Amino acid sequence: MSLRGKKALITGSTSGIGLSIATALAEQGCDVMVNGFGDAGAIKTLMQDLGGKNRIKVHYSPADLSAAAGVASLMAETKAQLGDVDILVNNAGIQHTSPIEDFPPERWDAIIAINLSAVFHAIRLAVPGMKQAGWGRIINIASTHGLVASPLKSAYVAAKHGVLGLTKVTALELATSGVTCNAICPGWVRTALVERQIEARAKERGLPLEQAAVELLAEKQPSQRFTQPSDIAALAVFLCTEGAANMTGTALPLDGAWTAQ
Repeated sequence: MSLRGKKALITGSTSGIGLSIATALAEQGCDVMVNGFGDAGAIKTLMQDLGGKNRIKVHYSPADLSAAAGVASLMAETKAQLGDVDILVNNAGIQHTSPIEDFPPERWDAIIAINLSAVFHAIRLAVPGMKQAGWGRIINIASTHGLVASPLKSAYVAAKHGVLGLTKVTALELATSGVTCNAICPGWVRTALVERQIEARAKERGLPLEQAAVELLAEKQPSQRFTQPSDIAALAVFLCTEGAANMTGTALPLDGAWTAQ
C-alpha cells in the first residue's frame, strides 16, 4: 500500500525524533504538517527541502500544545491546509528531573499537559475524520519510561505510563474501524533532552562529555548504543503499512534490551 497522498501530522517535528519521522513519511509521499519551535529561517528551509525533494505539500504550525486550545488550533490549521489527518504522530514532549519533594508543581503541570493531555486532545480531534474515512494510524511516541521507572522523573514517567494506557483504550474503541493506535517506546536516544542529562552528569561527576554518555548507556541499555531517530522513523512508517493493519494497542520498545532486564 502506498502512503502517497496521506495527510500526516507530527507534533514536535522541527528537530530530533519528530523531524526524522516527518522526513520518513514525506519520503513515502505523505503530505506533512510540521509543528514545533525553532529558528524561523531554519524551519522555512526544512519545509522547502521536504516539499521539494518529495513533491508533497508541507505546512508548518508553531501551535503551543500546552493547552487544549493550542491543540485544537493545530488540528484546525492542518485540516484547512491539508485535509483530515490520516496519520497522527504524537511526539512533542518536555522533561524535568527533580526529587518528588522538590518537584516544582508548575513543571509537573507543564509535563502532564504536553506529554499526556495534548496526546488525548489530538487523538479525540483526529478520530472522527479517521473513522469516516475507514482508515487511520495513530502513533504515540512514548518511552521505556512508559514501561519502567527511573528516579527523579515523576512527571515524565507518570505521563508516559498514561500515554500507554491511552493507547490501549484508543485501540480498543477503534478496533473495528480501520484505525490503529500504537506506541513506540524508545530507550536512550541522543536528542536535546538526553543531551542535557548527559551534560548534567558530566558536570556533576567531573567527567568528559563522552564518558558521561557511555556511563548513561551502561546503566540502562545493554546494547551499549543509542537508539537512532531513524530507527524510530522506520518503525513509524511500518506501523502505517498494511503489514501492521492488525497491530494495534501495542507498546513497542526500541531500547537495546533495557526493558528485557
